[in-house]
Amino acid sequence: MTQPTFVNCPTCGAPVEWSSAFPNRPFCSDRCKLIDLGAWASEEHKIAGREESEDEVFSADLPPSQH
Repeated sequence: MTQPTFVNCPTCGAPVEWSSAFPNRPFCSDRCKLIDLGAWASEEHKIAGREESEDEVFSADLPPSQH
């Protein structure tokens, strides 16, 4: 029989067995999963990249303004 694989919860660091018995994996609980989601929503977590304003990202998708 193989040994179960364990990962550390990204929020609290608790060991979590990587199996279907732990549906919140890689998190140890719903609480840790929601804490992580809140951090992304409040932009505490970010993916590195170049700074762009929203206008620069979407301006090419729109026709010129008719003012």
